[in-house]
Amino acid sequence: MLQTARVTRLLADGRAEISVKRQSACGHDCAKCGGGCAELTVMPTVTVTAENPVRAAVGDSVSVESTTRAVLGAAAVVYLLPLVLFFVGYFIAYALEAGGGVSAAFGVIGFAAGAICAIVFDRRVKKRRGIVFRILQIERDT
Repeated sequence: MLQTARVTRLLADGRAEISVKRQSACGHDCAKCGGGCAELTVMPTVTVTAENPVRAAVGDSVSVESTTRAVLGAAAVVYLLPLVLFFVGYFIAYALEAGGGVSAAFGVIGFAAGAICAIVFDRRVKKRRGIVFRILQIERDT
């Protein structure tokens, strides 16, 4: 996944701290899709550490690549797991002939379990640096 970022700090180990806007699932190109979501959402900026083989300096605008497989895997866990566990909990309770309210409660419990798993997964990925960012080039102002 390619993104544009700004270098905010250089680290002693040769890496750089960068500030990058979080991407939406649609690529946030509202002019092409006509969805009009630009007025509704402001994409948050996140700070991450990136490999800096091009020796970018503080303030440089840079092209950054991240490991797409890890990003998609993390998205699947964070977004899909709670939803899947909601339906698993609901249908297990329904199969046991529980009422609609009890089935819904089991669904909510499944969703909560999925959300907790997603939080734990997110913390492990951050600790292990499971998503690697690498600066590819310094962007030139035109």
